[in-house]
Amino acid sequence: MTRATPISETVTLHVPYRVVKRGGRKEIQLPDGVQPDRKADSTLVKALARAFRWKRMLEAGEFATIAELAEREGIAAPYLTRMMRLSHLSPELVESILDGHQPRHLTLEVLRQPLPEDWTEQKRSLGAPATPQDLQQIRGFTSEPRHVTVKEKRQA
Repeated sequence: MTRATPISETVTLHVPYRVVKRGGRKEIQLPDGVQPDRKADSTLVKALARAFRWKRMLEAGEFATIAELAEREGIAAPYLTRMMRLSHLSPELVESILDGHQPRHLTLEVLRQPLPEDWTEQKRSLGAPATPQDLQQIRGFTSEPRHVTVKEKRQA
């Protein structure tokens, strides 16, 4: 079948897309405005689970230091420290990762970098959309229905 000879019972749909690498995997990227149902990123979910487990073990007193815990887990202490940063993510960001609705660019490598402790700052630095409640804390914003714009102050 070619485009020139369509069959009346057949519907042909052309959807532009491109294949991109994301976290070492190939993924189809659809056009802007198209939001497919997303699955939770198993790598991020597993990393979150480990971070919260390690935090709980330290808080419960099972291990006195991160070095002891790292030795028991068979990993390097600096790696464990970087991974435990995930336990300081905002609850909304953790929930979005578990639901598979995190920003597309958010990978484990991005989350292992130092992040602000303030949850509003985390959202802004990671590119998550700010809520109207977040914006009440930021000066110089405008809000329209279903669309929020943050105005940056430029130094002259």
